[in-house]
Amino acid sequence: MLKGISHLLSPELLSTLYRMGHGEEIIFADAHYPVHKAGIPVIRADGHKIPELLDAILPLFELDAYSDHPAAMMDVVPGDTPDPEVEANYRAAIDRHQKDVPSIDKVERFAFYERAKNAHAIVATGDTAKYANIILTKGVTPI
Repeated sequence: MLKGISHLLSPELLSTLYRMGHGEEIIFADAHYPVHKAGIPVIRADGHKIPELLDAILPLFELDAYSDHPAAMMDVVPGDTPDPEVEANYRAAIDRHQKDVPSIDKVERFAFYERAKNAHAIVATGDTAKYANIILTKGVTPI
């Protein structure tokens, strides 16, 4: 354990966040997401929900100020019903920790899977909410 660092952040996740460069992406995936299919490093965060992980990392992780949408979620497949609380909880976490972050983008399901293949890593969470997957783009950390 470290002072000032959430106990939710494993050494592996902290190391990954630290090694990421600006413009690189990390995915926080719900429990339904096929994390190993992307072919990128997988970090386990079983038992944790994505909003609590966002609250743990966003004080340490600058979102990309040069991106039109530094946060993107998987869009709902036509015919499915989204849970509006999922996006509302993500937006609230972002707003608690960073200023003037643009709206969360929506990415079509299969386009999301393709984009995931180029991410730095994917965090497999225990979040059981449907369509709870979110991509964060790292920015330049202010000095």
